[in-house]
Amino acid sequence: MSTIDRTPSDPAVDASSASSSAGLVAGPSVSDGEAARRWRLVLGRYAADELQVGQQDQGLERSLRYLYDREYTARGHRVGRGGPNGEGGRSGGGAGLGGSQPHGVDVTALGWLNEAGSLFPRETFERMQVDAVSRYGLTELLQDETALETLEPSRELAVAMLQVRGALNDQAANGLRRIIRRVVDDVVKRLRPRFTTAVNGRIDRSRRSMHRVARNFDWKRTLRANLGRVDADGRMMVQDVRFSARAKRTLTWDVILLVDQSGSMAPSLLYSAVCAGILSGLPGINVQLYLFDTSVVDMSHLAADPVEVLMTAQLGGGTDIARAVRHAEQQVRNPSRTVVALVSDFYEGGSVSSLLTTVRRMASSGVTMLGLAALDEAAEPVYDQGTARNLAECGMEVAALTPERFAEWLGEVLS
Repeated sequence: MSTIDRTPSDPAVDASSASSSAGLVAGPSVSDGEAARRWRLVLGRYAADELQVGQQDQGLERSLRYLYDREYTARGHRVGRGGPNGEGGRSGGGAGLGGSQPHGVDVTALGWLNEAGSLFPRETFERMQVDAVSRYGLTELLQDETALETLEPSRELAVAMLQVRGALNDQAANGLRRIIRRVVDDVVKRLRPRFTTAVNGRIDRSRRSMHRVARNFDWKRTLRANLGRVDADGRMMVQDVRFSARAKRTLTWDVILLVDQSGSMAPSLLYSAVCAGILSGLPGINVQLYLFDTSVVDMSHLAADPVEVLMTAQLGGGTDIARAVRHAEQQVRNPSRTVVALVSDFYEGGSVSSLLTTVRRMASSGVTMLGLAALDEAAEPVYDQGTARNLAECGMEVAALTPERFAEWLGEVLS
């Protein structure tokens, strides 16, 4: 795939990503004419003197321009009617995005949303929505009932909206709440069965189970039960499939979640809130949820409602992990039945030595400790590896996990 060497802040990079996702960037088997067409859409109005936009691409050009020209106007560039076909080349005069739009076209945010949604693939459209809200401030989308129904709810959009929540008025905040709830409900629906199966008890191989799921499959007992059904060629006809029951947990566990509120942890914050909500509904588990930056905020009373947690969280600010871990230590009642899960990028703004001392003391007392450098679907964190390594040496298991793997880990610990 061809690329352009531009800075990450250049809107052409974003337009190129959108165009390539829509199958517009030239590949090795594309004709010169088709390549020119695609590059014109990537480069936008500033290639208008050399490359023209075909009639079939007017909508694509208009949607990309409406959004990504905002980058240029924010830098003080003048965008007007000049250039061929009103494309606004270097000779254009006037200012503002509206002047470059053809007569009769709906240039409102809702008009752009409807047009982009019909022109681009879903993945590309979701990427453009994120840019619209988080980068270019099109928060009026959250104040329009029709727009709220048109928006494609996604984890990326929810995270982007959470990061601009502080700048929203009440009406936009209510719209944000609706989007967040749709995203959270979707994630909960997918994850709750995994947590319920993983955490609701250990496998008891002395009893057969009627709950025939892969996690409970007992292959050893299945083989033994079907040994009499092996033919002359050594093939087994399996007719009796065995599953093991899961023993009920009779003692309560305390699960303490410490979640970093720094901006880079927004995706993990979303999944942490969802995991806390799911765990709060499981028997035998007492969930304590704390969000922290340079202070620690007790969100345990809201743990069962992930939407309220997310709408209350204050993303950004400094980070004092040591303070959060010391606070968790004060909440420990029964060390051998306590799990502390620290969700952070480990970039410590407080005392690293104090952090390590507290972790070492808690691990020695019997507290099970997990440091999550990421808790999201990608599980590809950026974190302070030095601090993470030191924490591991002090007794904290450090990992980057998907929510599903986090459920499995908890199931192993609580069994």
